[in-house]
Amino acid sequence: MNHPVFFQPADGWVGDLIPFQKDGEFWLFYLHEVRSEPKPGTSWNLVTTKDLIQFQDHGVSLAHGTTDDLDFNAYTGSIAVDETGVHHLFYTGQNPANLGAEGLPLQLVMHATSTDGMKTWTKHPELTFGAPEGYETGDWRDPFVFRDEEAGQWRMLLAARHAEGPERRRGVIAQCVSSDLMNWKHTEPFWDPRRYITHECPDVFAWGDWWYMVYSEFSESFTTRYRMAKSPDGPWTVPDLDSIDGRAFYASKSAERDGRRFFFGWIASKENARDDGPWQWAGTMSVLEARQNADGTLAFAFPDELVESFWDEVPAEVDRELPATLTVPDGYEAILTRNNVPRQFYVRAVLHIEAGTTECGLLLRSSADGDRSYIIRLEPKRGRMVFDRWPRNITGDAQWHVSGDVPFDIELERPCDLSPGEHTLEVVADGDLCVAVLDRQVALSTRIYDLADGLLGVFAGEGSATLTELEIRQRTP
Repeated sequence: MNHPVFFQPADGWVGDLIPFQKDGEFWLFYLHEVRSEPKPGTSWNLVTTKDLIQFQDHGVSLAHGTTDDLDFNAYTGSIAVDETGVHHLFYTGQNPANLGAEGLPLQLVMHATSTDGMKTWTKHPELTFGAPEGYETGDWRDPFVFRDEEAGQWRMLLAARHAEGPERRRGVIAQCVSSDLMNWKHTEPFWDPRRYITHECPDVFAWGDWWYMVYSEFSESFTTRYRMAKSPDGPWTVPDLDSIDGRAFYASKSAERDGRRFFFGWIASKENARDDGPWQWAGTMSVLEARQNADGTLAFAFPDELVESFWDEVPAEVDRELPATLTVPDGYEAILTRNNVPRQFYVRAVLHIEAGTTECGLLLRSSADGDRSYIIRLEPKRGRMVFDRWPRNITGDAQWHVSGDVPFDIELERPCDLSPGEHTLEVVADGDLCVAVLDRQVALSTRIYDLADGLLGVFAGEGSATLTELEIRQRTP
């Protein structure tokens, strides 16, 4: 049996991650989601990894409270270390029975400390505090604490909402400051764009000459985005490609090791484990590595460790010798492998795309005629990579009665540069999970439930694309 690429506990799902790097090892705290009724409280569980390939699940790290406690649900937060080596864990406490002025469950900042290297935690309920006047009491969560050396203080960022204003545009990253990590004073907002419902799981870090602010856009898009500035006080600018991944990869936060920065998030599951099921909260952990472009913008791709773990070559048996050119000025053409690819695989395809081409890309788990498959489609004219699938469920007896009467899985698209020339498309799939990366710049994650196996294909439509390299690898136990 092969090691899974993506971590998920045997007894639940991975919610928001709180990554922390300690002595070269990643301590990945996560909200442990259990889907049962009645709904149990949420704890912080812990998984560790040294190589991003093998994960050790340690179970509960910070236990949630009882039905009478303010932290029946112990939600997202962060960890900081003071000058004496004590670890301070800040988290969101919530109890559905503890309602605020708006009639919604209160969200509170709560505090725990560890003096034994995070093996055990001592909670400090006396340090609990909620939203100040002017903010909604039911949105005061995800405390992220970092040290501002220049100002000589600790800063805490919070996903919050103004008490007044347009309902969908009250979101704000609120801010508190402290000199000792124990006593916090509310101050001016860290970021106040008045654009989204709220900005979940804020994360701020410095890298070279740049500061980066990461947040998960709690809106119809459910996308993790980032902003750039020359100082932690802004002004924050919007990069052209400002998202970490697409709809299915959410609440990612980052950690650094040896000058490299990794983003840890979860790929959402779908109801009833079906491709056309609604997205669910929580899923399976996934990691992307950020690389800094010359202009300071961030590129996202697989960590080298993950790619190198697929070391066993699978023959890419296709009917044409490479390079293979698909030229279809006003049509469509695909070439496919003769044999099914493994359920767990890594694929690297290099495509030279000619000017004026409408589409090209990869077919995954395809039928022999290429008609039934998952599709990673590059669309140069629209400057985007999309994920698609066919067939869709039939919802009636007419030709157009197809589940999701849209040109593609509309939630799963990424803007990207598809200028004429060479482009490299990498894909990792493992069971019902799939992540595609274009040119080591743009990532797109999703679920692939309904088609369990099939062939690999390369296609082009209305234009010309040449497949110059095709590599398929698997992990060997």
